[in-house]
Amino acid sequence: MADEMVLRAQKFVNSVYGSRIGLTVDENGKTGWPVMYALTRALQYELGITTLSNTFGPTTLSTLASKYPKLNASTVPSADFCRIIQSAMYCKGYDGGDIDGTFNSRVQSGISAMKLDMGVNGAFPGGDLTPKVFKALLNMDAYVTVNSGTDAIRSVQRWMNGRYVNRSDYFIVPCDGHNSRDVSKSMLYAIQYELGMADGTANGVFGPGTQNGLRSHTVAAGTTGTWALLFSGAMILNQRSVAFGDFTADTQAAVRSFQSFAKLPVSGAGDFSTWASLLVSYGDQSRKGEACDGVTRITAARAAALKAEGVKYVGRYLTNPSTTSLPEKAIQPGELQTIADNGLRCYPIYQTYARDASSFSYPAGRAAGQAAVNAALDHGFKAGARIFFAVDFDALDADITSNVLPHFKGIQDALTDDGNRFKIGVYGPRNVCTRVAEAGHTSASFVSDMSSGFSGNFGYPLPPDWAYDQIVTRTVGSGDGKIEIDNNVASGRDIGENSFDKPRGMLPDVPFVGSFLNALHDDIGKHMQSIGFPDDGGNKIFTHTQCFETILANDPVITAQSTRYNMRKALIQTSAYWEMRHYDIIDQGVDAAVAYYHTGIGGGMTPIRDSSTGIAQISGDVGIRAWNHCINKGYVSGTVLDPAKDDDIWTMWQKLNKDNAFSLQTVSLIHLWDAEGKEGGNNPPGGESVLRSMRLDYTETEIFEVLRRYQGWGDEAVAHATKRMGLYQVFEKYNGIIRNQ
Repeated sequence: MADEMVLRAQKFVNSVYGSRIGLTVDENGKTGWPVMYALTRALQYELGITTLSNTFGPTTLSTLASKYPKLNASTVPSADFCRIIQSAMYCKGYDGGDIDGTFNSRVQSGISAMKLDMGVNGAFPGGDLTPKVFKALLNMDAYVTVNSGTDAIRSVQRWMNGRYVNRSDYFIVPCDGHNSRDVSKSMLYAIQYELGMADGTANGVFGPGTQNGLRSHTVAAGTTGTWALLFSGAMILNQRSVAFGDFTADTQAAVRSFQSFAKLPVSGAGDFSTWASLLVSYGDQSRKGEACDGVTRITAARAAALKAEGVKYVGRYLTNPSTTSLPEKAIQPGELQTIADNGLRCYPIYQTYARDASSFSYPAGRAAGQAAVNAALDHGFKAGARIFFAVDFDALDADITSNVLPHFKGIQDALTDDGNRFKIGVYGPRNVCTRVAEAGHTSASFVSDMSSGFSGNFGYPLPPDWAYDQIVTRTVGSGDGKIEIDNNVASGRDIGENSFDKPRGMLPDVPFVGSFLNALHDDIGKHMQSIGFPDDGGNKIFTHTQCFETILANDPVITAQSTRYNMRKALIQTSAYWEMRHYDIIDQGVDAAVAYYHTGIGGGMTPIRDSSTGIAQISGDVGIRAWNHCINKGYVSGTVLDPAKDDDIWTMWQKLNKDNAFSLQTVSLIHLWDAEGKEGGNNPPGGESVLRSMRLDYTETEIFEVLRRYQGWGDEAVAHATKRMGLYQVFEKYNGIIRNQ
């Protein structure tokens, strides 16, 4: 809803300062960062700062403090300077008078009310505007509870502001009833100040000095004063129900509960380990957890070293997307049996290269879900195992909403379609784990707490459903048993697996078995529906069933190509089904135009020399180049054609248009050409990178590259390949079942 006074503030800053500060704002009556940035720049302009910035940084603060340590009716330098203050007051939700350039009693009362809300009214009494309060005025922090903030957290925020605002590196934090990165860092500053650290030494970092100081500040029942306030405040910021104040019997009971939850020694006292767990995500890194994860194969010697360290549960990766780095990252042949034989248990982790929000989406989640199931079955994990899907980047809250949650919905739907053989866990920062669990997509969390600086860790409590808490990397064992691990505290909510089926092995594909026909048909239909393709075809010419039956009717051809070229059938099936499923009336018209160009039959259209055609949508040019490449390599026999000659284009085009078996054979040749660089034609200059030779154990990265290159290069090809990965995994699911019967 628009606010009349905010609108007046926007009009003022635009009309007086817009051309001076290089920034204008929308005049919509709604407060937000744009108007705060403009007012900050306007202030800098009035202070004589020549390099303007959206940030109220050290230069702005020091200049303001040196010129106007207190702003009031006597010291405000001009009417426009006063209007900046009045405008900011309204944008902040406080009375600023009439934005008339007069620092009157209403302005003073508004400032007094704001300072009371901030908790700094004792440090800065009266209606004067001081530099740090001005800095706080020009941001979007709230000083009253908002969005279900708690009065308990607000009490801690106001207390810290009031007690520490005059320290040089402490700045006013929000008093909105929510913990946050800034609030948690301010708590560290507060502790450092109470430990006696000087300004400039205190830095808000949980370093050796802070840790050593806390070791001598254990608090317990009966403790009163500042340290009791700090400890109870830290408990409150971690959403523990205690009174803000003295360490009472009730506080002791709450501490015991927290210690039990976090798997700390249950003493009821605020010892160092408890302080550490309250202040930073990784807590006391000297703890030895009962779990670990790593990128190194577990041998019998390494298993013995881990057991000697008290480890019971080992996290290992189902796949390794790289062909060049961390050669033992994925579970190695025979490794799970070694783990079980040596009295350890294994929990599976699924992770690709996804290191930013753009890698997460609903289609990518469906693909990840089925890929993880396929890999888990390949390794021999039995039904009931929980797979932890990784979100290994600093996901902001907005990223979780827009990308991560849809991704996990895709994972959940894929595993539901698979019959819920496996449970779903999440690996990631605290906020990711909590929100994905609250959305109902996961049943346990593996928390990446070592990344304490992640915005999703700093200021967020340990998720209620945590199973593993990753706190430090260390090396254990010696000689053959030496191994580097991430040491993880275990809660007992997940205990991994110690019994496995025989691994499925890297077997070649075999002919399709009819008993799985209906299940594969339905699974592919569900996947395509999920990305916007209805079974009836929608605006496409072919229905799902027509495409499916065409591919399966040619299973002997596809199986033969798979065997001949050491290529997974799913690569051929996916590319052909996808292209046939996209065939529409425009493609039909283009086909007619190509026939008109070469035969003169038809009319009423612009002739076209070549087009993508047939069930696999391959152009004459691409077909010629793929066949020529494979003929020259000795993969196939045939006549080399010239893509510059119309007759050769027409010869190839007609085969692709009319002969489904020939088109499917050509799909496999294009994949070979793709893997070997795909030079010439509509491709990047010099071709693309060369993949490993075609093989059955292609990584997901290689599979993605082959599928993407089939379509071409560029953003659209990448987006489509992301969706096709899910389709590939559905085909591979049933191919895998059949070849392992």
